[in-house]
Amino acid sequence: MITSTTLGLFLLSVSLLLLSPGPNMAFLLSYSTLQGPRAACAVALGIAIADVVLTLLTAGGVTAMLMAWPFMFDVLRLAGAVYLLWLAYKAWRSGGMTAMATLPRRSERDIVRMALFNSLLNPKALLFFMVFLPQFVDASLGHIGWQLCQLGAMLTVLAFVFHAVLGALAATASAYLLRRPGFARWQGRVLAMVLIGLAMRLLLMQRPAP
Repeated sequence: MITSTTLGLFLLSVSLLLLSPGPNMAFLLSYSTLQGPRAACAVALGIAIADVVLTLLTAGGVTAMLMAWPFMFDVLRLAGAVYLLWLAYKAWRSGGMTAMATLPRRSERDIVRMALFNSLLNPKALLFFMVFLPQFVDASLGHIGWQLCQLGAMLTVLAFVFHAVLGALAATASAYLLRRPGFARWQGRVLAMVLIGLAMRLLLMQRPAP
């Protein structure tokens, strides 16, 4: 059983990491802005499913094997960077976060699936689960795989709540902001630059030492 001290430190660390911008947050804000709180919950669910998948892969040692294989790491890194650049292009052309979703509006099921793949295609997520989660495992307690599953479950729940609430807030704010002249164009330019920066960071990312 994970100790209360370890659990408190883990939850604090996860909370701080969730506040840092990344592809998941950009994807969440785009669809919550376009389609409202229900879409935000769908994105949060897709990310949560990805977290469960990555937790199980980590507990089984699969992520360590994938990240130690240079070809697979490079494929994931390049695929994620290309995807982010494509989103940046659409945001710049159309001038807003709504450009990241192709009209007509997506169903909640489609949004869940897209959020799932958006998270799984991000090699930073693999690195996060491979490097971050094991730091909170106490080998002396045994059952390392079970400890990883417990940590992953708590991370999944916390991330789901965070993304659902953030998306709902963004949807509420967008109803007012998107009516203001010039906001959509400014929003699109800023979002495009953020996405380009994230893509460049992926392209420059080095494979971790085995």
